[in-house]
Amino acid sequence: MATLHHSPFCPHSRFIRLVLAEMGMEPTLVEERPWERRDEFLMLNPAGTTPVLIEAGGLVVPGAGAIAEYLDETRGLGLSGRRLLPEAPAARVEVRRLLDWFLCKFDQEVTGYLVTEKIHKRFMTSDLGGGPPDMNAIRAARTNVRYHLKYVDYLIARRKWLAGDHLTYADLAAAAHLSCVDYLGDVPWDEEEMARNWYARMKSRPSFRSLLADRVPGMAPADHYADLDF
Repeated sequence: MATLHHSPFCPHSRFIRLVLAEMGMEPTLVEERPWERRDEFLMLNPAGTTPVLIEAGGLVVPGAGAIAEYLDETRGLGLSGRRLLPEAPAARVEVRRLLDWFLCKFDQEVTGYLVTEKIHKRFMTSDLGGGPPDMNAIRAARTNVRYHLKYVDYLIARRKWLAGDHLTYADLAAAAHLSCVDYLGDVPWDEEEMARNWYARMKSRPSFRSLLADRVPGMAPADHYADLDF
């Protein structure tokens, strides 16, 4: 059985949890607080970031992108029509392009700010950067999420799923990041109906159940967070 070192509201960790669930894998979950830079964890991933997947045989695969590629290479063919990284080269390029958009651009402009300022800093000591949230960072993220949501709306208006006719890594990465922002009530769903309907489809999937059960101690989610019908 594989082991996944993760942080519950790390969007990259959430992405891999969704991927594993879609592939029918149930890893042992080990929660990490990356800011604590635990020695044993740094030996697995010197970058000190989550997620990190450890196979039963001991192989360590760090980072969401590397894990996604590894899982496709080792399990993708067995998924047949449910493969999350398509076989056609052009389709694979599009999925990877959108993966970069959400795992990098969306994270840098939205999720990284909100999760750090509104969740992680609550549990970090002052010497590690904890303390009151930076409202300028939060305001910037709330502004940025609007144009990202418009882009999701643009894509889903032209395709069944974000990257094409089938569910792919692109949908799982986007939904993972948006789920963190949605927990905090910072997604303006009323502005983009098609994006909202796509996300409702995503969070209705069985793979989403464990994410919707996550809670931040002392911080309740937005009222609609676990409502499959919004």
